[in-house]
Amino acid sequence: MGKNQSKMVRYFIHSDFWINSYNKMPTAEIISIGTELLLGEIVDTNAYYIARKLRESGIDLFRKTTIGDNANRISQAIIEALSRSEIIITTGGLGPTIDDATRDGIAFALNVETNYHSELWEQIQDRFRRYQRVPTENNKRQAYLPVGAIAIENPVGTAPSFYIEQDNRTIIALPGVPKEMEYLLDQAVLPYLRSKFNIKETIKSRIIHTVGVGESQIDDLIGDLETFSNPTIGLAAHAGQVDIRITAKANTETQADDLINEIEVELRQRIGKWIYGVDQDTLELAVLRICKENHWSLAIIESGLNGILINRLASTAQKYYETQENPFHGGEVYSHISDSEELTNNLNQMRSKRDADLCLGVSIHHLIGKSLIDISIVSPLGKQVFSRSYGGPISTTPLYALNHSLNIIKNMRSKSNG
Repeated sequence: MGKNQSKMVRYFIHSDFWINSYNKMPTAEIISIGTELLLGEIVDTNAYYIARKLRESGIDLFRKTTIGDNANRISQAIIEALSRSEIIITTGGLGPTIDDATRDGIAFALNVETNYHSELWEQIQDRFRRYQRVPTENNKRQAYLPVGAIAIENPVGTAPSFYIEQDNRTIIALPGVPKEMEYLLDQAVLPYLRSKFNIKETIKSRIIHTVGVGESQIDDLIGDLETFSNPTIGLAAHAGQVDIRITAKANTETQADDLINEIEVELRQRIGKWIYGVDQDTLELAVLRICKENHWSLAIIESGLNGILINRLASTAQKYYETQENPFHGGEVYSHISDSEELTNNLNQMRSKRDADLCLGVSIHHLIGKSLIDISIVSPLGKQVFSRSYGGPISTTPLYALNHSLNIIKNMRSKSNG
């Protein structure tokens, strides 16, 4: 372990801040309810939204579970969650139909009955009147809550939400309609949780993007940092790219930022040559910025990438540059390019046709068990030809080719400025 590594370990392990703040936070679980989720008919955006909001509120999320519309299975999931976590948030299953089983599932888990609430039925009827509709008799099912539950009025929909406390644990049932769920979570649930659990902390994350280096190589260089408890450091590998997530827990956002900044400085010292951006930064944007710095215009030829290289550069350029300042001069998709020589010849023609300083060509050839990627560049620095072999799934080969080809341009900055 080097001098800097040893210093970092001492700082984070013996930090009074970590000792005083880390163990205070309650833990949460999300239970998404709906057979349509299990069947893949819809994407569970609710769990994603809740997870982000819990993180921002300083609440540790330990698990996300998806259960079908079955009261017994919902009950079992609730019982298991109660054995692990202080906060259980369910979404879905609060509608008026027979398969909306969340109310019964929670009641079974707590071994209580469901009771009719006339005031909830009045609220439901009032909302239907506002929509110029008449509730059917089965809507009355929504006015039943488990004994001990406290209703959360839903001013943006017809499904009443509720929470129920047991010892130092809380079950919160939210509707599955995303807009209703989001409103109730933000306006009612999170303020309630902050008050009940006296939550003053926050959790912040930052994503450091790298390209041109493998996950195992990064792990070898920063493995000691990955053992920290606060901030935590995790890796996520993609095709030709690796993200490093830094997550810090603190009493204030400023303190969390300080903890994250400390780690980011260390990461840049160790692997800075592979870092191209942070959070919302994209490799396409990094490349376009390099082109602007070098006063280069860029054009593309691609074959076998399904147009993603041109489309991503075009959409990024449109977002960040005015037309007259746009360094991206477009490109063309070829159905087939036989080899790197043909690719380079086409680039010379494209350079003239698009009035571009730098032309990048990428072509994919699928073989048995692997894909070959030809990359050619014609620029003010001359001609460069590369070949890459990729053994991953064919479906991710275009992304791998995109990342590796753009990484070559990213690394041209030092050559042109040096």
